Amino acid sequence: MIQTHNPDFKEDVLEKILRQNFANLIDFIPTLVEAGRIEGEVVLEDKHRQNKGFAHGGFIASVADIVAGFAAVTLVPKDHHVVTAEIKVSYFSPGVGENIGKGYVIKSGRKLNFCEAEIYVVKGEQEPKLIAKATATMATVVPEDAVKRHKTQDTIPET
Repeated sequence: MIQTHNPDFKEDVLEKILRQNFANLIDFIPTLVEAGRIEGEVVLEDKHRQNKGFAHGGFIASVADIVAGFAAVTLVPKDHHVVTAEIKVSYFSPGVGENIGKGYVIKSGRKLNFCEAEIYVVKGEQEPKLIAKATATMATVVPEDAVKRHKTQDTIPET
């Protein structure tokens, strides 16, 4: 069973999404936050499209990365962070319409969370259509790791 280590995960995730510059850049809006799961949407605009008018593959991958990553964030302690260690996206169909991302944790671990994401498009009153699926490994960065990394970076001589 998926278990969170942060009783305030909903508020923390929403606050972190609001602070994340990239999520704001693509206009990602969270619509559901549960332990091990997050959903959100982005209205497809010209800035998200490739030259044929479909959602750009990098944009779709970014939405998948956001929902998978924040699904993992719901499970880690408040002072921990999550970064993408690996992501693979499979594209099934071109996307035009409102994009909906659903991310969830499949297996939670102390250092790694194995996640999946599904990206759908919705056109008008039609049923959502699955256009891409991703698998991702999200690495947990504990406070001690961040301090060590910062100290190491301070001691590297400039060239």
